Amino acid sequence: MAAACARTLGKVGWGVFESQAARRPGTFSNPVGNLSAYGSGRAYGTGGAAVRTKVVSSMRERRGRLLGCAFLLGGGLGLYQTVKFSVQQHLAEEETKVRSLFQVSEGELKLTLYQYKTCPFCSKVRAFLDYNGLPYEIVEVNPVLRQEVKWSAYRKVPILMVDGDQLNDSSVIISCLKTYLINNMPEILRCYPELKSVNDRGKEATEYSNKYWLMLNEEDTLEMYSDKGMQKEEMKWRQWADDWLVHLISPNVYRTTGEALASFDYIVREGKFGTFEGFFAKYVGAVAMFLISKRLKSRHNLQDDVRQDLYKAVNDWVAAIGKKRKFMGGDQPNLADLAVFGVLRVMEGLQAFDDMMENTKIKHWYRRVEKASLNHEGRK
Repeated sequence: MAAACARTLGKVGWGVFESQAARRPGTFSNPVGNLSAYGSGRAYGTGGAAVRTKVVSSMRERRGRLLGCAFLLGGGLGLYQTVKFSVQQHLAEEETKVRSLFQVSEGELKLTLYQYKTCPFCSKVRAFLDYNGLPYEIVEVNPVLRQEVKWSAYRKVPILMVDGDQLNDSSVIISCLKTYLINNMPEILRCYPELKSVNDRGKEATEYSNKYWLMLNEEDTLEMYSDKGMQKEEMKWRQWADDWLVHLISPNVYRTTGEALASFDYIVREGKFGTFEGFFAKYVGAVAMFLISKRLKSRHNLQDDVRQDLYKAVNDWVAAIGKKRKFMGGDQPNLADLAVFGVLRVMEGLQAFDDMMENTKIKHWYRRVEKASLNHEGRK
């Protein structure tokens, strides 16, 4: 539209100049056509009248030229504005394309998760990835042979490969990815150094420093944790999920021989087992884990009825959230919400999960986090 107006003004301006150059003396050319101002232009009367006619004619000629200049100037300005607008629009479109490509390239992380389906630590990582809408591939690891991770010196799961870089430990994986999503911090792994030690059973253990910390600057920290104490609260309950809640899972899902068989039937169906391995795992594994769960109950000082410890733990969690918040993170789940949800989710389909949902106050919170995870509500 603007370009058409500019062209029209230019044509009119040039038309005025051309008609002025071609007109006969004594006539006045207007933008509409050549009309005689006073008939044939002959002067009747005295010489003074003829002079006046020439003066008037001269004035009209100047006025005509001024009018032509005005049209040309208007056309030129219009054309300039049109060109300027077009260039700006083109540059803006190109900038948008570049920005879009940059954002896509930033978001195209190639994520591959090596896991056991029923591992609570693996479930924590999946909960985080799903909530944030991060696409990832799953490699189900055979829990007996573990051939899928034979290339790695770190033989535990989960392992997350991120564009060829290996991340170990569920909490380190989550902290690294969350930090990256906020500020694209390079070389994040340096912030979570690996620490080797010997545990109380004389076995070498690997731990990671700072694994519950997000490496954020002051501005990002204030934006993410609007209320004072939210960051410490999140870290406290993330650690609680790893140090306490996760240790309640095995004693509860293998509480009786019947529950142990049902649990291993689920593990075999969801896991990567051959026919013989599946049969062996279901029956021999169920008996083994039933016995191990008794040792775990003793090691962690659990009650004879381990359900009561589970009930108390999840009710303590719900009480910490309080009645005024939908999640510990407020209106949206934070990393503690996703960690607790991920740990508890591995019991779904088993008697322990049904008992927990029926005998505690966890149900409404659990369903809200489940919905947020399925809908990828953390995706920006």
